[in-house]
Amino acid sequence: MKKLYLLLPILFLIYWGCEETTEEDTTPPTVSISSHSSGQTVYEIITITVTTQDNEGISKVEFFIDNSLVKTDTESPYEYEWNTTQYEDGSEHIVKVISYDNSENFTESQPILLIVDNRVYLWGVYYVIDNTTELDLSQNQLTGSIPPEIGNLTNLTKLRLDDNQLTGSIPPEIGNLTNLTRLYLGSNQLTGPIPPEIGNLTNLRYLYLDDNELTGSIPSEIGNLTNLTELGLYFNPLTGSIPPEIGNLTNLNYLILTGNQLTGSIPSEIGNLTNLTELRLHNNQLTGSIPPEIGNLTNLTYLNLWNNQLTGNIPESIWDLVELVRLDLDVNQLTGSIPSEIGNLTNLTYLELRNNQLTGSIPPEIGNLTNLITLRLGINQLTGSIPPEIGNLTNLTYLYLHDNQLTGEIPSEIGNLTNLERLYLDENQLSGSIPSEIGNLTNLTQLGLNENQLTGEIPESICNLVENNCSIYISNNQLCPPYPSCIEDYVGEQDTSGCD
Repeated sequence: MKKLYLLLPILFLIYWGCEETTEEDTTPPTVSISSHSSGQTVYEIITITVTTQDNEGISKVEFFIDNSLVKTDTESPYEYEWNTTQYEDGSEHIVKVISYDNSENFTESQPILLIVDNRVYLWGVYYVIDNTTELDLSQNQLTGSIPPEIGNLTNLTKLRLDDNQLTGSIPPEIGNLTNLTRLYLGSNQLTGPIPPEIGNLTNLRYLYLDDNELTGSIPSEIGNLTNLTELGLYFNPLTGSIPPEIGNLTNLNYLILTGNQLTGSIPSEIGNLTNLTELRLHNNQLTGSIPPEIGNLTNLTYLNLWNNQLTGNIPESIWDLVELVRLDLDVNQLTGSIPSEIGNLTNLTYLELRNNQLTGSIPPEIGNLTNLITLRLGINQLTGSIPPEIGNLTNLTYLYLHDNQLTGEIPSEIGNLTNLERLYLDENQLSGSIPSEIGNLTNLTQLGLNENQLTGEIPESICNLVENNCSIYISNNQLCPPYPSCIEDYVGEQDTSGCD
């Protein structure tokens, strides 16, 4: 027992020594506000995020706005969602946080100043985010770029910035405006690609980015805009092919991609757009054949594929588009003949097939197209005679049959076309005499009969045209003197070897 009493003081000293070696945690945590910087302007609901660390762990983080405790967060990530719409626009607020570790050590962050402003300042005007639904700044001579802050006006249903002098690219933040039904950015000097975020605007019905300097290809995301009724991307230097996703836009009435540098073929999916009334793909570099699916577009009134590099025959299905008012396939490399079914298109006012490689004869059914104002079949390889049924087209003002291989006589029925202002029959192999009925065409301003094999005497009735200041081209035929005095200055060279 005595031995035990002797050990107790020793054990006490050992225990006391162990207690002395346990160190108290006096190291505070580190903390900072990582989501925002001092002087920043904020709007709507923002998330204030904190970065904090400690050697023994964090117990809580307190958030203060203007020295008022607004939240205590005990779990990482340490965040506070601040609704700034409850504060006056332009007001300044001090934000700070205090981080505590498990030993109740704490550190207060460096405070930051945030400015609340739920307005967007665009071109000299403040727009309230919550209230602005329509913004029309068209024709205001605006300059500079479209600021990304435009994406804050999330309640917009209509945005018009067209007919200004805006430069720079379209900001991707435009894709935030998911309530938009109308977007007009045309007639500016915008550059760069069309942002793929445009595909977020699934409520759009009208989209016009025309007459700018936009580059790159048409993004496939354009196919997301299934509510579109009008799409105008014309007069830009856009490149690449027409994305097949364009076939998703089954509500389209107008599709205008004119005046770009688009290549590749016309996708067959274009035949899905059965509500189209106008399809304008002219003045590009499109290749391949015209897809037969274009015949599905039975509501088309306007089809313009002029000035591309399209090849192959004109598909038969086109002649079923009986609502067409204008058909323009000029300046391509189309082959084959003009079928008699062309006579089905009785609503046509413009028929333009000039500058292709079409062969065969002009079908007499062309005379069914009594609403025609313009008929252009020049610069092809058409043969045969001019059908007399052409005289049915009494509304014609322009008739171009030049630069073909047409033969036979000029039909006298051509004198029925008293509204003609321009008549070009030059550079063919037409023979026979000039019909006297040509003098009925007193509205003519230009008459081209040169480079043919016309014979006989020039009718005196042609003086009716000269009196009305018509420019007449009649040289390089086989016309015989004496020539009417009114026409002597126009006769030019003639082969008179067959004349008496």
